Amino acid sequence: MIFIISKLAIVLLNPILWIAVIFLWGLFTKKETRKKKYYIAGIIMLLFFTNPFIINKLILAYQPAKVSLRPGENYSAGILLGGFAVKNKKDRQTYFSEQSDRFIQTLLLYKTGHIKKIIVAAGDGTVFNRDSFREGDFIQQQLIAMGVPPEAIALDRNSRNTAENAAYAKKIIDSLQLPPPYILVTSAMHMPRAKKTFTKAGVGIKPYPAAYAVRPQDSVVPTDYILPSSKALQNWELYLRETVGSFMYWITGRG
Repeated sequence: MIFIISKLAIVLLNPILWIAVIFLWGLFTKKETRKKKYYIAGIIMLLFFTNPFIINKLILAYQPAKVSLRPGENYSAGILLGGFAVKNKKDRQTYFSEQSDRFIQTLLLYKTGHIKKIIVAAGDGTVFNRDSFREGDFIQQQLIAMGVPPEAIALDRNSRNTAENAAYAKKIIDSLQLPPPYILVTSAMHMPRAKKTFTKAGVGIKPYPAAYAVRPQDSVVPTDYILPSSKALQNWELYLRETVGSFMYWITGRG
C-alpha cells in the first residue's frame, strides 16, 4: 500500500499541475476580482518555476560532488540502481533514458578494475501492468553484451523502490560474503536518499553519483537569470520528488 501511495503522490509533485489548477480556478470563478487574483498568481508561479537560476542553485546545493577514485582504489562490488531503462509497449523495444550514465559509470568502474562484481538492483517499479518488464534482466543482458562475464553480475530483479533495493542488495552481499564497503552508483539527485537508505539497511557504501541533473556553471550567461526554461519545470519536479521522498523515507524509518 505504501508503495502505491508513494507512486501516486509523485504525480502531485508537479508544478505544471499546480499552475494549471490555479488557472482553471480563475477560469471557472465568476467573481472578476477573484478571477484576476488567480490569474496573477498563476503567472507569478509560472515565472518562478520556469526560472532556471533558482532551481539550478537548489539542485547544485542538493547534489553531492563528483567522485574520482584513486589508482588502486578497489572494491569487492558496485551496486547499480535501476531507473534508467524502460520498455515501450508499442514497438516492444527497450530504451535507455537520460539517467543511463549510471550504467556507463558502473561499466567503467568494472572495466578499470575498481569493482570486482556488479550487483544490479532493478525490478519493476510500475503500479499498473506489473511484471511485464523487469529492468534488471535487460541491464544484465547489456552488461554481458559489453563484455562483463555472467559470474561477475549478481541480479536483484524484484525490488520496486530504493528501500527494497537496499534490502535485496544486502541479501546478495550476505549470501556472497562480499567484504564492505561497496560502491553505490545512482543519479546525483537520488544519491542523498539512496545513501541514507542503504546505511539504514546496514550496507556500508561509498557514494558514486552519476547522471548529474545540473552541472556547476563554468560561465555566466545573463539570459540564464531571466529567460524562462521548460527544463526548469522538469528539474523542479525532480527536485521535489527527491526532497519529499527523502523526507517520507525519514518519517517511515527507511532512511
